[in-house]
Amino acid sequence: MPEENLAIDGGKPIRNKPLPDGNKFGREELRELTDVIDSGVMSRFGGTKVEQFENEFAGIHGAKYGIASSSGTASLHIAVGMLNPSPGDEIIVGPITDVGSVIPILAQTAIPIFCDVQRDTFNMHPEDIERKIRKKTKAIMAVHVFGNPCDMDAIMSIAKRHNLTVIEDCSQAHLSEYKGRLVGTIGDIACFSLQQSKHISCGDGGITITNNDDYGTRGKLFMDKGWDRSREGQPTYVIFAPNYRMNELSGAVALAQVRKMRNTVAQRRARGDLLSELCKNPYVVPQRVLDGCKHTYWLYAMQVKDDAPFTPEDFAAAMRAEGISCTPHFFGRPVFLSHEAVRDQRLFGNSRFPFDHPDANPVSYDENTAPNAQKVYDQMIVGYARPRVNQQWATQFLSEEDIHDIARAIKKVSRHLRTR
Repeated sequence: MPEENLAIDGGKPIRNKPLPDGNKFGREELRELTDVIDSGVMSRFGGTKVEQFENEFAGIHGAKYGIASSSGTASLHIAVGMLNPSPGDEIIVGPITDVGSVIPILAQTAIPIFCDVQRDTFNMHPEDIERKIRKKTKAIMAVHVFGNPCDMDAIMSIAKRHNLTVIEDCSQAHLSEYKGRLVGTIGDIACFSLQQSKHISCGDGGITITNNDDYGTRGKLFMDKGWDRSREGQPTYVIFAPNYRMNELSGAVALAQVRKMRNTVAQRRARGDLLSELCKNPYVVPQRVLDGCKHTYWLYAMQVKDDAPFTPEDFAAAMRAEGISCTPHFFGRPVFLSHEAVRDQRLFGNSRFPFDHPDANPVSYDENTAPNAQKVYDQMIVGYARPRVNQQWATQFLSEEDIHDIARAIKKVSRHLRTR
């Protein structure tokens, strides 16, 4: 069959080699790790690397406090711990997120309230945020999905009217920009993940930043079992808290990584923006970025439009045949349906705590909780370089030639599927 036909129909594929995924670690990390080994100090207390990392990361964001931790989930738990909610208090959060955004809310005996999303940006819809506010609402957790900034002007305006704290979940959004400001510098508290797939990584880790003295002081205690280390003598624990300390080996890698962050993000952004420019077509569209904002493409996501004459499954299968790995639907369902214990409200033994606490409002999670989020998942396509290990198209490792191949494949598949 002629070359112009789809590869899935026997035509010649766009690519015969996999997309590159690269290695973000190198000699810089080794030098910092060698310092730690030579020092003989692996704990953050007595070491220097974790504190250096905290200071440099916080400095980039103009934050007074940087609190490193053992994971992105831990960084969010520290943020919720800063708020110290009472049982039954509510925190509004987006439904398109990892369960790491939800675990900290429930672990602190608060209840996640899921607002719906804008179908084109995938981010929390400000109007639905406001509709979900009740007397028990304590905070809004603004999740910047895949590196695409939320509508922070609207969210901050809502928070101000209702006297709510705003936590920015920047786990997927290192150095994303909202109208000239870095995400994480707009709300009251911000959290970042350093998991393997993120823009910068130490394998697993996180950091929480804030300029609020009360939150910063409590956050440092919350990271360290509530231990007030300013008091001499025997340990004094002043609040109930977990142990989320980052060790010096992770801190060393994180320190080397944060010094690469600007270049890494610039490369991701340039390639992602180029792909969005090249792949314009009427049936498959990239995640919409608000005017004045800059995406950082932790994940490159597209959407098969409502009127497309093919399904996401058809599109993904044809793309894979062209040599471009991708998959439909991402997680498949909003987090409150994909996590069975959350959906069924069975978290602690046989109880329904905190959902059945006397101060809690009744809440249920079902297909009607966030219908737009389900539609987004139903039509979503995400790019993977190595789908078996969920390695995304890490756009800093893609050349312009790679980007042009992806765009050619998107156009070819969209054109031919339309006429099938």
